[in-house]
Amino acid sequence: MVALIVVVVVVLFALVMAARTIRVIPQARAGVVERLGRYSRTLEPGLAIVTPFVDRVKPLVDLREQVVNFAPQSVISEDNVVVAIETVLYFTITDPRSATYEVANPLQAIEQLTVTTLRNVIGGLTLEATLTARENVNTELRTVLDEATGKWGIRINRVEIKSVDPPADIRSAMEKQMRAERDRRAAILTAEGEKQAQILTAEGEQQAAVLTAEGARQAAILRAEGEAKAIDTVFKAIHEGRPTRDLLSYEYLQMLPQLAEGDANKVFVVPSEFAQAFGGIGEALARRAQEGSGSEKD
Repeated sequence: MVALIVVVVVVLFALVMAARTIRVIPQARAGVVERLGRYSRTLEPGLAIVTPFVDRVKPLVDLREQVVNFAPQSVISEDNVVVAIETVLYFTITDPRSATYEVANPLQAIEQLTVTTLRNVIGGLTLEATLTARENVNTELRTVLDEATGKWGIRINRVEIKSVDPPADIRSAMEKQMRAERDRRAAILTAEGEKQAQILTAEGEQQAAVLTAEGARQAAILRAEGEAKAIDTVFKAIHEGRPTRDLLSYEYLQMLPQLAEGDANKVFVVPSEFAQAFGGIGEALARRAQEGSGSEKD
């Protein structure tokens, strides 16, 4: 019975010794080993052997990229506006030894450093610059934080401003300003559109007037050419037909009523040729009367 108890105790002691001697480090983790209270070495991922009761493995350090969301912090801008800024920080531990021994609480140290750096950066910018130049603020924050945390074995990958919340009265004034700016831009665009429409309308009317005048000119030219050809044709026909003086006088008298037509013709002037034409017609009628009496006597 005593031997069995001894065997059990030995087995349990062996198991305890094996557990304290053999350590398995997961991937993307690192273990800091202290020997008799002093730093000894850093355990890499995989199987590691330590000396029981002499070496002590501190809590494992996560080597993956970590994300920390800091609560909104009140910051005063250059134009004395208090804004609440919420930031998101991405960092990676590159040296487990420095992260363990150089700083007591890395997250708290990074948070306080972020707050102080943010106040220094935003203190030199106006509210409008803070809202419109976030990328520049992010870059400046990352540069300052990366330089300060380098000795802690921490690399700052990115710093993002998640939100910038000015006071309610400032937000209301900014909304009114943006609404007025949008109205102004809309009025400008409307005026520009009306201006372009009037310009296009005037250009269209000008082109239409030019085309109308050109068409009227061409029509007048064609009409004049047609009348000239008609007069020429009539003139040739008259000369080829060899009309008598009596026929010309008769045709002239037939044209007189047409000359007097129209509402604008208030005064009718009898030309001097009227007496000659009428005399020619009288002579023609007298000759016809004489010829008729002579034929009856025969």
